[in-house]
Amino acid sequence: MKMPVSKTGCEILAQHLQEAYMEIFPAPGIENKLGVLERNSYVAVTCSPSKGIGETLALTAKLVGNGFRVVPHIAARNVRDMKHLGEIMATVADLGIESLFVPGGDRPAPIGEFRTALELLRAIHEFDHGLHYIGVAAHPEGHPVVDDGTMQDELAQKQQFANYMVTQMCFDASALARWLRQVRARGISMPVWIGLPGVIERRRLLQTSLRIGVGDSLRFLRRNPRAATEMMRSAVYQPDQLVLTIAPLAANPAYGVAGYHIFCFNQIETTEIWRYQTIRTLT
Repeated sequence: MKMPVSKTGCEILAQHLQEAYMEIFPAPGIENKLGVLERNSYVAVTCSPSKGIGETLALTAKLVGNGFRVVPHIAARNVRDMKHLGEIMATVADLGIESLFVPGGDRPAPIGEFRTALELLRAIHEFDHGLHYIGVAAHPEGHPVVDDGTMQDELAQKQQFANYMVTQMCFDASALARWLRQVRARGISMPVWIGLPGVIERRRLLQTSLRIGVGDSLRFLRRNPRAATEMMRSAVYQPDQLVLTIAPLAANPAYGVAGYHIFCFNQIETTEIWRYQTIRTLT
């Protein structure tokens, strides 16, 4: 990797990659693939619209038991009602979880009374939960069905209940910078974790998608055609150039970048090798 960024930029990039966390899908045996990660690493566990929150919390429990710091996704459309939410929050407390990520979810229709992340955030706020961090989703390159103005209005409202945001994968540093300027100008001050694709082997991505139900990976890519285009351009996608173009943004304190959230699509080993080697090159 060539380094067309300043020494300070390289140091910040290395730190952000060091502190990055992997997002994984619940899938049979996925916990056995995490041995390449250092214990105490952050791992985010998604909430499948088909498998539900039970699968997310079951995998979370296994990973906590293996020494990882886990951030479970609790999708609003997968929560039935306040009783169900109370059970979820009790499990989260028993596992010693410090951080939750609260998206709206990908179900076409909610299974209960919560339709949006904002509605669920308000409900979570009623619990004496003791969580240190609550995160929400952000969309620098737009949402497939909601306009940018509405999305930013909702982010501003979510800031009452959340204290960090995670972007969807963004392959355009200029679009990311433009969005960051917009949300900061609106007074949205939550630290942002930039959604970064990992090292993705196209063949393995398709195999994984089929194994977990033709599902979560391909569903994500259908909602994010730019991501699909970039990752299908070659047999193996690597984010080297992307992190270098984003590095100046991450080094600018005005943008409030906290680090990277890595979408590895369960290709943990290849992404972790890349991350480790990149950090060594930067330092």
